[in-house]
Amino acid sequence: MKPLAEQVQAYGAYHHDWRNRVTHFFGVPLVVFSLFVFLGWLRFVRAPEIPLTGATLFYFSVLIYYLWLDWTIALLQAPLTLALLWLADWVSLLPFTRSLLIFLATFVGGWLIQLLGHFFEGKRPALADNFMQIFNAPLFLTVEILLLLGFRQDLRHPTDLDRPPG
Repeated sequence: MKPLAEQVQAYGAYHHDWRNRVTHFFGVPLVVFSLFVFLGWLRFVRAPEIPLTGATLFYFSVLIYYLWLDWTIALLQAPLTLALLWLADWVSLLPFTRSLLIFLATFVGGWLIQLLGHFFEGKRPALADNFMQIFNAPLFLTVEILLLLGFRQDLRHPTDLDRPPG
């Protein structure tokens, strides 16, 4: 498995245009949320106060991967994802038709927003060349924020110096 710097550089190579990067700050959380809703329908424990679902198992598996890559960034990223997980669990418990409509709207909407960004970029999404990049998107957004705030410059891609901030 590649270290975080290589993962970020590979993902970042598809996201140079600022409009593309901005669309991902909306599209990625929507897609993550929708996947949590979908996986939330797979409930292993029926009690809502103990949400052991496909979504929680998936998230904690991905969290272990993130912790392996860089535990500080993984922990900085975790609160937002846990909030999405909590909200998605609530949605997955709604009547199925309503839950399904929310899933479809957020899944399709999230991808359309990101595809619009890739239209601006003039490149196809990173996951078109490497499906595993789909798991790096939330972590990449956290790295983007840290770079904008002046932190973790060790993760800056050399071509980042040539592009406008934001």
